[in-house]
Amino acid sequence: MAGIVGVCRTGECELVEKMLAKIRHRGPGGQKVIAKNGGVLGVVYRKGTKPPFLDRPRCSAVWDGRFSRNLNRVETDTPLALAALKDGKVLLVRDGLGISPLYYGEVDGILVFASEVKALVGIVQKVREFPPGHKYVSGEGFQRFFGLKPVETWPLPKEEAARRLRKALEQAVADYIKGQTEVGSLLSGGLDSSTLSALARRRVDRLHTFACGLEGASDLEYAREVAKHIGSIHHEAVYTIEDIWRVLPDVIYHLESFDALLIRSAVTHYLVTKMVSDYVPAAFSGEGGDELFAGYDYYKELPPELLNGELIESIKRLHNTALQRVDRSAAAYGTDAYVGFLAPPVVKLAVRIPVEYKLYQGAGEEPVEKWILRKAVEDLLPDDVLWRPKVKFWKGTGIGDRIAARVETQISDVDFRRERRLPDGSYLNTKEELFYYRIFKEHFGTLTDLSFVGRTKGAPCAPAS
Repeated sequence: MAGIVGVCRTGECELVEKMLAKIRHRGPGGQKVIAKNGGVLGVVYRKGTKPPFLDRPRCSAVWDGRFSRNLNRVETDTPLALAALKDGKVLLVRDGLGISPLYYGEVDGILVFASEVKALVGIVQKVREFPPGHKYVSGEGFQRFFGLKPVETWPLPKEEAARRLRKALEQAVADYIKGQTEVGSLLSGGLDSSTLSALARRRVDRLHTFACGLEGASDLEYAREVAKHIGSIHHEAVYTIEDIWRVLPDVIYHLESFDALLIRSAVTHYLVTKMVSDYVPAAFSGEGGDELFAGYDYYKELPPELLNGELIESIKRLHNTALQRVDRSAAAYGTDAYVGFLAPPVVKLAVRIPVEYKLYQGAGEEPVEKWILRKAVEDLLPDDVLWRPKVKFWKGTGIGDRIAARVETQISDVDFRRERRLPDGSYLNTKEELFYYRIFKEHFGTLTDLSFVGRTKGAPCAPAS
């Protein structure tokens, strides 16, 4: 997982070196600084990879993600955060879904940017998230080049929709693997991670699958079944609630958030990625499947005519919630995350598939979430996994409300009322969030603008007082 930083002003090498030091975990393979007229760029990169930069007489560039080496044809719908220096101007680009992270701020009116917030704290007054699907050119400002929006669905027969989806997923997995003979996959035993694991196993000599949870967690049981079915080299770790408790400060430091539901799911994600780094440089992760194919329970409560629009909005919210968790967990150990469901061909097809195939309801039956995805991969997985209902990651790993229950005994009602209003005027939702915010503040100080912190839709919320 590469990381980039930069300053849109000539001669700021010392500042760029200081910022790179804060994100060195993202690229233990080495670093590169490019200083030219108009700015200074820096990049850290993964072990065993070619340094992601260009240095030519008229153009220099660094990036995090897959990049077309022709700057006039940058493939802006691929996972990419790009910084380039050309003709004395800095160009910044972030991919349309926000898979690759990017943040910015200003010093004396000069733009400063980085892949993680921690590289900007103490340098800029306000940290802001670089909006997905936008580019920036020094002297010209921000321009939007991509925005996901509802489109007309195609009148596809069910069988054709399933066939096309299967083909798109196979291609997405193949594009990520690109000749590798050994790769990893995070495996919860749910439909999304099992799908990517099964597809990846067909394309590599050795697939390592990784699962973790508390003793007795349902994810561990289902993951073992899938691993045996597809023939992967399976690794699992069983943790206690004390292990989870001890690692929370590190998780919050890397995640750069205090959102309660995000942290619950990030704790085990962070721990399982540590195992990944011991075996392979990259692993597939199933983010995006629920948002593309209506995997969450609340989608069932929406009128059919509103479902497609809500799915689009859900995908657009991923950049500072689930995708942030995936990126930071992988980056903490210098690995890559392959988000196969969010590959452009899959997304472009999925938004065109009729919603009645996503939440499919037979006569007199309950709606089945992600039905079309299940049909597309029904030959790949055991039936009890194929038709397993959606289980949120932090529930499937056994964490549930255990952290929240412990926090209840440590934060009084009086403390919560006194501390829940944040410096920017927003409110913390629960005592659990206050507990996380206290740790966040120890790492990053009292920031007056927290707009870069994503908040999970549907999180528990207490009324402001």
